[in-house]
Amino acid sequence: MEQLTSHLENAHILNQFWLTFLMVVSMVLVSRTLVAGTRYSPILIIVVFGLIMGMILVRTGMASPGLREFPIIDLGSKVTITALAASFFVGGQEIRKIIGRKIINKEDLVTQSTEEIFLGTKFTQFMFLIRAFFILIGIESIKRALTGHNTGDPLDRFYPILGYIGLVASIILIDYRAKITNKSLYIRKGIVETAVILAVLLVAWFLAQWIRPVIALPEIFFAMILSVVLGMIFSDWRFGPTIRSLLFAGIPVVLAANFMVGGSRIADAFMLEGMTSVLSFGFFGQLLWMFGGLALLIWFGRANSIRNLAPGMAGALSHSGLTGACTAGDFGIEPAARAPIMINIPFIGHIFVFSILAASVDAGGLILHWALMVAVAGIVFTAWSLRTLKSANGNDAKEIRGLMLFSLGWQLTAVFGGFIILTFSGMPLSDAVMANSSAISHFGLFAAIQGGMFGDQAAGMIAFVFAMPFLVHPFVFWIFGKTMENNDRMPSAIVYFLAALGLAGVLWALVF
Repeated sequence: MEQLTSHLENAHILNQFWLTFLMVVSMVLVSRTLVAGTRYSPILIIVVFGLIMGMILVRTGMASPGLREFPIIDLGSKVTITALAASFFVGGQEIRKIIGRKIINKEDLVTQSTEEIFLGTKFTQFMFLIRAFFILIGIESIKRALTGHNTGDPLDRFYPILGYIGLVASIILIDYRAKITNKSLYIRKGIVETAVILAVLLVAWFLAQWIRPVIALPEIFFAMILSVVLGMIFSDWRFGPTIRSLLFAGIPVVLAANFMVGGSRIADAFMLEGMTSVLSFGFFGQLLWMFGGLALLIWFGRANSIRNLAPGMAGALSHSGLTGACTAGDFGIEPAARAPIMINIPFIGHIFVFSILAASVDAGGLILHWALMVAVAGIVFTAWSLRTLKSANGNDAKEIRGLMLFSLGWQLTAVFGGFIILTFSGMPLSDAVMANSSAISHFGLFAAIQGGMFGDQAAGMIAFVFAMPFLVHPFVFWIFGKTMENNDRMPSAIVYFLAALGLAGVLWALVF
């Protein structure tokens, strides 16, 4: 009987793997189909579908809040760092090329297939999506197996086999319809990229464990630094299939799994004391920081074009939705090239973000004088960036320099400005980090909270809290889509109105 139970458990986990694969991949595909022929990003649809799916699973009795009955979905929701590693690496490359004024090698190993297999998705893109799922699950499973992850999770015994399936599938799934100049070299590059990402995550994990007795810095902090440094060292590396897949579909896959988990916790969230304030600040804060930043770029920076606004705000807020849309090419070639630079520049600010927050956790509350100093520095950098952008006059190098300064300055202003506001309102630190992380859709803070930096309750609720401000994304992606249809000029009056609405909403959320 015991042996039969073991066999059934094995079959159940493998069935879970393929069920998760079908749900996540189909969700991304249908999202791309619904926005096909428009200028809008599929991430908006992923948000809605993910929340609805999670809610349905709980309401029909198939799962409980948190989707403990679907452990592979939960695993897929916790691979944020893996998905971002490729973007950090590419950003390091671009920073090195800017600093060293290196000429970029335009020769490529792959010419992607132009044949559309599903509406809105070409065959090569479809293969990137499938590979991204296997890469993310495979790398995370192997990492957990090697680090001895054992928390009583149903998957603890299955990490080696899940890692094997994921990594082997990611190697052999190559688009046969794409034109590859050297297929064996291309495959070897994919293997090397996968191995390096796994090594980065392992080193980051060990560094986080080693330094924890002194200061509780999260894994993403070290993974970010290591990936950027590697990108700067190997600035001539031409991408293999692993990096290409993660850039195209890594963040959409992670968001799909996260929003399913978040949707399953909708009922729970509103029962917790203080959660209304957290959700209100997250929603209206998103309007304030997103459209307030856009208003500054348009009014003071005179940088009203998609090549500036999309990557600038993706970097300035470390914004998961805009980052995914930019790196997937939803906004065009220039934003896709600039976004990895912009999301890496604020890593300088992350030194302060995670250090101050880690010290604040130990102190039991935000260390205000440090937060105020960094917020003021952010305002100074933001003003400097706007002056640089205003004088750019279309000069590519000057625009990029201005956006780099803006990404750093506005991020420091938004992160620490938000924390200061929430602290003065009397909100506890664990609630404040959830509210502020969701208010700017900050993937770094999200990963740190999810990793348990601010306690188990915050780790359990962040998937839902983080999803709520994505209800603002109809405005975000609509206005970016409208910009692309309007000769790359964003309608400024709407931006100013939404920024004012966000400010009023934040004041209302704090008062009531």
